[in-house]
Amino acid sequence: MSFPPALQGVIDEIGRFPGVGPKSAQRIAFWLMRQPNEDVQRLSQSLMEMTQKLELCQRCCNIAEVGGLCEICADSKRDQSIICVVESPPDVAAFESFSNRQMTYHVLHGVMSPLQGITADRLKIQELMNRLDGSVNEVILGLSSNVESDHTLLYLQELLRGRVPTISKLRRGLPMGGDIEYVDGVTLAQALAERQVLEN
Repeated sequence: MSFPPALQGVIDEIGRFPGVGPKSAQRIAFWLMRQPNEDVQRLSQSLMEMTQKLELCQRCCNIAEVGGLCEICADSKRDQSIICVVESPPDVAAFESFSNRQMTYHVLHGVMSPLQGITADRLKIQELMNRLDGSVNEVILGLSSNVESDHTLLYLQELLRGRVPTISKLRRGLPMGGDIEYVDGVTLAQALAERQVLEN
């Protein structure tokens, strides 16, 4: 069945969202069509504000307001000598939900995946290396437990060797193939607390 172009355009755009298939895209588009104009306009305005007012943090590549540091990097109480490297901003939120909020983060915005054409130069690895000015004592590789993340972890371990006193990774109590953002707080807290120091 074909839909009017105005509706099909919305379905196509929603269908580009991660994890949203054609049927879900149709359901969301039809739901939006039934909403009052002011609600749809508010959503549209929120999306525009997000693209105009947010960018990557100049230090850690997390989400920040334009022209500044994220709230974590701007927090003077944070221990700047410990950096936890994560794949995405939702992973930062997962760690923040349970931790004592003393460490800082660095967001890679992905993991290496040769099959998908994602190589090291497409990640925020150079930005991480630029932060290693001698004041960083530990880098925690807080990546998920899957093949791509393990490949990235080994690459980073080799790159960081000799650059920081301690390189560690999360204890492997995490489920294989599980993403950090979906792991329960107790398991993630234990994996961080019992992290394994890697050979440096």
